[in-house]
Amino acid sequence: MSLKTKPIIISVVVLVAVVAFIWVQFKDNFGQSDQPVVIAYQTGVDPSKVAQADGDYEKNSHRKIEWKKFDAGPDVVNALASGDVVIGNLGSSPLAAAASRNLPIEVFLITSKLGASESLIVRKDKGINTPEDLIGKTIAVPFVSTTHYSLLSALKHWNIPESQVKIINLRPPEIIAAWERGDIDGAYVWEPALSKLKNGGTILTDSKQVGEWGNPTYDLWVVRQDFAKNNPDFVKAFSQTTLQQIEEYNRNPDGYLKDQDKLTKISQLTGSNAEDIPLLLSGNTYLDEAQQKQTLQHEFAKNIHDTATFLKSQGKVDQVKADYQENVTTAYLP
Repeated sequence: MSLKTKPIIISVVVLVAVVAFIWVQFKDNFGQSDQPVVIAYQTGVDPSKVAQADGDYEKNSHRKIEWKKFDAGPDVVNALASGDVVIGNLGSSPLAAAASRNLPIEVFLITSKLGASESLIVRKDKGINTPEDLIGKTIAVPFVSTTHYSLLSALKHWNIPESQVKIINLRPPEIIAAWERGDIDGAYVWEPALSKLKNGGTILTDSKQVGEWGNPTYDLWVVRQDFAKNNPDFVKAFSQTTLQQIEEYNRNPDGYLKDQDKLTKISQLTGSNAEDIPLLLSGNTYLDEAQQKQTLQHEFAKNIHDTATFLKSQGKVDQVKADYQENVTTAYLP
């Protein structure tokens, strides 16, 4: 090898090494990997379902995503704990239970402040016209869910001891089957199960009203802390994609609710009837970026603490932590 060609070869080797390093960094930062990010979602009705249906999360993050559908928050918590999923959609009640068990997850985005999309519905043929008529009746609810917390909060507000109502633990698909068999007198549940019970049922209260009584509930996106630490750009892209849909909805709710394409996409992902989507969407509150930061930085950790305290009083969790701020972050908001 001549002295003239040796520097050229060394330069080429260095150049190849630099390009390889940049490519590896690109893969690490932007996720050009064969391994998809596994995300748990539920059937709640909210604007982010449009982004999910359109593939916006994949486009904006440059990552493959495997979406796994779950029927209830506690199932999402178990999947997060096992590592089967790294990001999950769940309610504030299962979050409080999981955080109290020191599961290393954190809320990074509020999907919605829940309202009429979660309701206590009772059979029309059971003579349940007032809260007091619930005494002695059988009410189904998924345990340690937002609706479970709302049901117990409503009974407390009405001064009805929990022991005077037969509360049974059923997931939404099981609630539908039990309702059709006539095994239950009512249920506190969300979509699409709620719509399937409306023909023979009437709404006694909903989560908007329970929230006004001092016990609000939220639908949330949470992430495993180890995944967020290693993939901050993905979590930020996820947040931004969600907030873009929320902004579009809040900018013109009436127009959004009349957009048949959007309604169809939400209906297909959630299983809710398309004609019910406008009412369900308008029944919740969707926080913009500034409201997200305000809520997460201030009162949200206290909300988790209050929820955990209530769940402990009902024997649903064993312990309550002094502070839940470590389970809340605004680091991934735009």
